[in-house]
Amino acid sequence: MNATDREAVIDRAAGALMGAFIGDALALGPHWYYDLDELRARYGAWISDYTAPMPDHYHAGMKAGESSQAGVLLRLTLESLADCGGYDEADFCRRMDEDFFPRIDGVPMHGPGGYTSQSIRETWRKRVQQGLPWGQVAGNADTTEAAERTLAIAVRYALDPAALADAVTRNTVLTQTDGTVVAMTVAFGAVLGMLVEGNRLDASISAKLMARVKSGALPFHTVTSGNLQAPKAGAAEAPTAGRFPSPDALLTQSSIARAAHDPDVRIEPAWKVSLVYGMPCAVYHQFPAAYYLAARFADDFESAVLHAVNGGGQNLARAMLTGALAGAQVGLSGIPPRFIAGLADSAALRAIVQRVAAQAGAG
Repeated sequence: MNATDREAVIDRAAGALMGAFIGDALALGPHWYYDLDELRARYGAWISDYTAPMPDHYHAGMKAGESSQAGVLLRLTLESLADCGGYDEADFCRRMDEDFFPRIDGVPMHGPGGYTSQSIRETWRKRVQQGLPWGQVAGNADTTEAAERTLAIAVRYALDPAALADAVTRNTVLTQTDGTVVAMTVAFGAVLGMLVEGNRLDASISAKLMARVKSGALPFHTVTSGNLQAPKAGAAEAPTAGRFPSPDALLTQSSIARAAHDPDVRIEPAWKVSLVYGMPCAVYHQFPAAYYLAARFADDFESAVLHAVNGGGQNLARAMLTGALAGAQVGLSGIPPRFIAGLADSAALRAIVQRVAAQAGAG
């Protein structure tokens, strides 16, 4: 890789990470409004910047531009990656034990960021109250909570898809064990890594992902040949069939991207993607909406994240994931400066982001 290509990877990696922090903070105020009339009454017809939470709602007492707990955990993961030069599970777990768990108490409306999500509450109870070891504390939450922090790992290993899949899997199962959730989380990381690498979120991306399955780089099971064609007569399965039961988590992205660019398939305005795919927290609502917005607004970070925010419901996860995907496509250089300036502690966030982005560029 020449210096120009390396700098482009670093820019896209930094864009993905800062994009995630921006999406998280943009949705902090209007988070979890499932009544869209109430959302509009409180925040106006179009949310375009950072806002503070209302005193009677989630994250009450926090200021505009601050990170939710998802952002706090993303930062913890980034700091571990930066200090260790890569994913060190023992270091990550130590930071959770020493730096994070003492700040929460297992109830939802408490802790840094103003709210503690289900998988983290379950992990805290098993780890702190029951004293179970890491590896025995995960729960079956069906949410994107692991993806919100492992996106940092995916960016770090964007140029090494096998290492990406391994590290994202291992970190995910520390807190979430549902097989479908883990597969979809790893798939999101694989897609994000490809965008940092320089690929587009378009109709061809699933074929590229499947090529990595065939090569053994991504741990998904498949028996088809070529472009999902029938296997050759008499052909045996690979001796190292993937951990995940099928590659379906890698196939939805191309269909969604194709729909996003098809003039006969329109979601207008685009924030209504939340109504098409669903407003709740589960992975099967959140990932498709993020893929759609990032594909539709591949060159327009602002539109991608603001439509994610204005869709209501679990818009914080939607905006965080969309921000990572959109930021990876436009790069840090393509993110409007006002979004970076408005982030709380933006200088420190940018510094840690640049450290991990430099690691990604070094491969």
